[in-house]
Amino acid sequence: MSRWSTRRGQVEPTAALVAVFAVAVGLTLYAGALDSLPAAEDSRSVAEPTLSRVHESLTATGVANPADLHDTLAAGPDGYHVAVTLAADGERWRVGPAAPPTAATAARPVSVRIAAGVVVSGRLRVEVWA
Repeated sequence: MSRWSTRRGQVEPTAALVAVFAVAVGLTLYAGALDSLPAAEDSRSVAEPTLSRVHESLTATGVANPADLHDTLAAGPDGYHVAVTLAADGERWRVGPAAPPTAATAARPVSVRIAAGVVVSGRLRVEVWA
């Protein structure tokens, strides 16, 4: 065999370490760039879970009480604004700032206590935006 045939396929250890380091740095930079991008959440993936949390918070006893509506604002996701509206028997209660037209919305029926011993059917609606 010639003297070149014994070196075929071999790499210097320093060159191999530099290549591994370059790949590791590239992957780290790529992962960091992906992590810094804002989440691409559609309206259903933000509004529906928020509605569920607001509903659980407001109807802990099974019936929504409009007096407890202000406590539901804390149920929104971090980094988002939330507005909650409760409508029943021709009345409407709302907490939170005015929502832009692009806000994600979700609604569901709920029982509402409008007076002592008086429970009517109503509608709970949330609006969520960044």
